[in-house]
Amino acid sequence: MEKFIMSLDEGTTSARAIIFDRESNILGIGQYEFPQHYPKPGWVEHNPEEIWEAQFRAIKTALERAKIEPNQIAAIGVTNQRETTIVWDRNGKPLYNAIVWQCRRTAEMVEEIKREYGDMIRQKTGLVPDAYFSASKLKWLLDNVPGLREKAERGEFLFGTVDTFLIYRLTGEHVTDYSNASRTMLFNIKRLDWDDELLEIFDIPRDILPEVRESSEVYGYTRRDLLGAEIPVSGDAGDQQAALFGQAGFETGMVKATYGTGSFILANTGKTVRYSNNLLTTIAWGLKGKVTYALEGSIFVTGAAVQWLRDGIKIIRHASETEELAEKLESNEGVYFVPAFVGLGAPYWDQFARGLIIGITRGTGREHLARATLEAIAYLTRDVIEEMEKLVGIKELRVDGGATANDFLMAFQADILNRRVVRPVVKETTALGAAYLAGLAVDYWESLEEIERLWKVEKVFEPKMDEKTREKLYRGWKEAVKRAMGWAKVVDA
Repeated sequence: MEKFIMSLDEGTTSARAIIFDRESNILGIGQYEFPQHYPKPGWVEHNPEEIWEAQFRAIKTALERAKIEPNQIAAIGVTNQRETTIVWDRNGKPLYNAIVWQCRRTAEMVEEIKREYGDMIRQKTGLVPDAYFSASKLKWLLDNVPGLREKAERGEFLFGTVDTFLIYRLTGEHVTDYSNASRTMLFNIKRLDWDDELLEIFDIPRDILPEVRESSEVYGYTRRDLLGAEIPVSGDAGDQQAALFGQAGFETGMVKATYGTGSFILANTGKTVRYSNNLLTTIAWGLKGKVTYALEGSIFVTGAAVQWLRDGIKIIRHASETEELAEKLESNEGVYFVPAFVGLGAPYWDQFARGLIIGITRGTGREHLARATLEAIAYLTRDVIEEMEKLVGIKELRVDGGATANDFLMAFQADILNRRVVRPVVKETTALGAAYLAGLAVDYWESLEEIERLWKVEKVFEPKMDEKTREKLYRGWKEAVKRAMGWAKVVDA
């Protein structure tokens, strides 16, 4: 009986299940969106039950479309939106909505902690203290949800990021992997354990935390009553680390950018923990007794800015329209868009920046806004790459995510970076990375060398812009960013 690997790719706006064969071909996909909840300005939540329902429907749909039975799945890999924080009881019932990575409700709390403990947190976790990460979200839940801290003291609930919640629902095991643990701001990335000093600072009991395991090993088996088969769940990685793995970014200096709701750039730094003032140091994965580290630039809003053009100001009906609109112009005509809807992430780390459109004239139209939005994605990527280059040599950028289908964006990205941009045949690299990790654990694939041979190039974008134009455009971008920074403080003063 032929076997396949299923990947569960749980993102910020939808849950997907994708089934791959041994050659990395996709046999079936299931995908379902779930609602976003905004109870207050700057607050972002998901209902964990809606996440689970969307994910379970996606599993069923993927199996139907692949025309295979559950017992033909050799293993399941899980990849997820990181940092998003969920608490649930031992029956798997959520005790509050998930607090999403984008949520800024704990910004002031983190600023206070950062002043006293910022350097120590950076050394232990590799992270710039920010409301982005799980620690302050979990503290907020313990401090604000009635009865939750008492439940914690009695051992009546569990905490996890979305991977942990899904694995618990599938198998009953309370586990996570190194890559997800390293995004909580509670995990010591050198000692590879939850850090007691950080737990004390955030007043979080250790007992509610999951067991931390490697990214490729059998964590448990799916309950037979769910899928009709006991399938090993054997791969787990945060979405961005999974994408680097799916891009076969196994060597030091290999870099990938994933263009999704936000954009995330990871550079493999091998077995060495490298620190940057403006980037995150994170664990890429744990595999066969060894941990690989990475530098990461987390850009909070990129694809979400395109969604805003569609759903917010409604100047487009489909994201694909931005390419056609952008190409109507020979240049941006001085219009820049800084999409700092929830502040700015790497390399600026300004929680109080806000979105800005500048350079508007009476002749500015929707094509200018479309082009400025796409260009902003490329400029933000360059901001991060320039920081990475201070610590690691970079020759090319491997790209994935939905926006890579936009040839205008990819060509402009190559131009503004002055480096080639490589788009692979399989663009679902996040799901593919989770599948590879799951498959390696059960010997479906035998080695990293085998996976490298499976990775194939679909298109290469070479830089064509002259240096004078490139640097002039980038200077304009940097000036626009300056004007966006700190704006929330100005209006709240």
